[in-house]
Amino acid sequence: MQIYLVGGAVRDRLLKRPIKDKDFVVVGATVAEMIDAGFQQVGADFPVFLHPSSHEEYALARTERKQGLGYQGFSVHATPDVSLEDDLQRRDLTINAMAIEVTSLNDDTPINGDVIDYYGGLADIKSKTLRHVSSAFSEDPLRVLRTARFYGRYYDLGFSIAEDTLNLMRQLVDSGELSHLSSERIWQESSRATMQLSPQVYWQKLFEIGALSEYFEPLHHAWADTQIRETVQTALYFAGQMQLNLSQRWALLMSSLNPSLFTSEPTDENANAAVNLKAINNIGNIAKVPKAHTQFANLFVQQAENLSKINSLSAAEKIDLIQTCGAHKEPDKLSQLLVCSHVLQLAVQHRQMMIALNSFHAIGMTDIAADLKGPAIGAALRQARIEHLQVQNSHKKH
Repeated sequence: MQIYLVGGAVRDRLLKRPIKDKDFVVVGATVAEMIDAGFQQVGADFPVFLHPSSHEEYALARTERKQGLGYQGFSVHATPDVSLEDDLQRRDLTINAMAIEVTSLNDDTPINGDVIDYYGGLADIKSKTLRHVSSAFSEDPLRVLRTARFYGRYYDLGFSIAEDTLNLMRQLVDSGELSHLSSERIWQESSRATMQLSPQVYWQKLFEIGALSEYFEPLHHAWADTQIRETVQTALYFAGQMQLNLSQRWALLMSSLNPSLFTSEPTDENANAAVNLKAINNIGNIAKVPKAHTQFANLFVQQAENLSKINSLSAAEKIDLIQTCGAHKEPDKLSQLLVCSHVLQLAVQHRQMMIALNSFHAIGMTDIAADLKGPAIGAALRQARIEHLQVQNSHKKH
């Protein structure tokens, strides 16, 4: 019997990141031997056990064979003759398919600390690449979301997704396999990704490969508008940096469904509000979003305009806002809504200034008269940049 620390604990140890959970693979053992050693089996058809004292997961080495649709359509084969190499081959990404042998079932001290790496995980950690282990990647549609989540998790370290892995993700989306995922798993992956330091990365990647259209179709359509997509992604980035809670981050994402928040053009607010809330509720129902998050998002989208102009509200409007938000019972909710409003406004302002910055850099010495001298050069550059920005703003309005 050999016992190995595997997966995320090995990966994060190599990346010098905090290790949250330890998972182990046991090679050469039977179910009966694990139970006799005091381990508690989790599920009747799955060879995973909880350690009697640490409650960490120990799984028998296993192989899987695709037999049906979705991520549950697998038959599991777990016998003492399944090797570590066979077990690791079924994993999603090379950086998650490494192992370190430990002393025993009751002592997880590494025997020598050497990393067992059959599939190039060490090289991919060095090159900061997320790459699938084998063609078996395509058998589990959940791996589309998991890979996007890992991309978001390690985005700040400079990781990217290998092009061939990205192609497999697109193929899985195009095949319709994502429709066979349970809503609970969709939300589990999506909520975890949304609570990362750079939550916008997950959603942007899913949008790019068309994966939003299955469970988040209104968001997929809303993000076809570049202004809305880029502004909300910036808001999510700020939300990550400011450590906003999940309800706040979800509300900012759902603000994508209210186009009036991103334009100065007059709109029919009542009609928009009804459509927006219907879309938010539809996503909440389809993706099994907890009601508290959906309700907070609805409240934010409904009241976003009032929240953005608190200083100019009348006394009556402020009292009505308190009543509507339930702030007389939950003052913290109003504070959280105001923070969301400020973050969204900041994102709008940031995008406007990035457009201005692009205009600044778009104009150089070749764009002004060659015979200018001294202060006239600076004045001409300034004027040309102003005119360039005015043109850009004009295009944006039309």
